[in-house]
Amino acid sequence: MMTTNVSQGTATINVLKQRTCWEWVEQAIANLDTILLDHSHCERKAAGVALNLMFRYPSNALLVRKLTAIAREELEHFEQVNQWLEKRGIPLGYLSSPPYGAKLKTQIRHQESDRLLDSLLISGLIEARSHERLGLLAKYCPHLELAKFYRSLMASEARHYGIYWLLADTYFDSKVVSKRREELAVFESETLATLHLEPRIHS
Repeated sequence: MMTTNVSQGTATINVLKQRTCWEWVEQAIANLDTILLDHSHCERKAAGVALNLMFRYPSNALLVRKLTAIAREELEHFEQVNQWLEKRGIPLGYLSSPPYGAKLKTQIRHQESDRLLDSLLISGLIEARSHERLGLLAKYCPHLELAKFYRSLMASEARHYGIYWLLADTYFDSKVVSKRREELAVFESETLATLHLEPRIHS
């Protein structure tokens, strides 16, 4: 088992409980056009998540400020991925979603303030997984310019999940955050234990 680490102050947080399997890399490389289209959808959805949290919790000034920046950057990435779609002649259209996101959402508790905590932690886990998988694409993608593009996004993805951790630690007791993050991280890894038949960023 491998964990992916992020430094936050002097503490190192174990983020992902299982690394992505090699079969996903092979699947993604063999279906780059589909992965690019799904990546476009992922960036749009990530911006939407940040905006939805801002609208739901407008009195949380730090959250609004931090997520405004994330939403703006996700939309910039959305446009950059769409430029790659255009270069490769891939129409921007519908693509079915893998079960990953829907399964993670089932873990969000309905009562406040549990709902906010779970939303922040799950968003952070998704960003952490995106960081890991874009790194794999950057390393193994045979198209050098596209690999370079993926590499250029990795710092942003790391910053994004770091912000979600920061917000969780700001609004909640650190012991509560740590315990719940561990639970959700285990569930996140279990969700990806079986490779989805259709190639996706989070398949």
